[in-house]
Amino acid sequence: MFTLKVDHEIELLLLQRHHAMKMFQLVEDNRAHLREWLPWVDNMRTPYDFENLIPIWLNQFAENSAYNLGILYRGELVGAIGIHQIDWYNKIASVGYYLTKDAEGKGIISRSVKALLNYAYFELGLNRIEIRCGVKNKKSRAIPERLAFIREGTIRDGELLNGYYHDIIIYSMLAREWNGMHRAIK
Repeated sequence: MFTLKVDHEIELLLLQRHHAMKMFQLVEDNRAHLREWLPWVDNMRTPYDFENLIPIWLNQFAENSAYNLGILYRGELVGAIGIHQIDWYNKIASVGYYLTKDAEGKGIISRSVKALLNYAYFELGLNRIEIRCGVKNKKSRAIPERLAFIREGTIRDGELLNGYYHDIIIYSMLAREWNGMHRAIK
């Protein structure tokens, strides 16, 4: 099973079928919080919805087209993060994430994204990572902005969310930019 140790508090692990109930409970307990920015939340009505989805995620992992990972914070599942839509020819992918309301404000997503970017650039050899966030989703936008991603522009009416279209900001980071920042930090 794939795991990625972020630090002494956080571990990212490949979600398996036995995580379906925990994933459902996480969504159920945070439905109003997650629904504000994630269009798929209303479709996850029972643990069976995750039981049906997780094999698709595992197949994507086996095909090397996506990594759908749970975020464990101090041993407890508090969210998910992933590398999605991997385009191997162009070495491009996107990163997405979400977290329970109680787990916010602890740097969990920032640390998890950093670890995932290191893996994407140094292990997978990807060249470009995108993060897309709702224009009004200030907490999500803070992640790529804090990590020095470049804001490339706005996709008008880029996502249907709760019956209405909203604009999406697209951010990107290139491998050479990430490598340069790591050399500067050391």
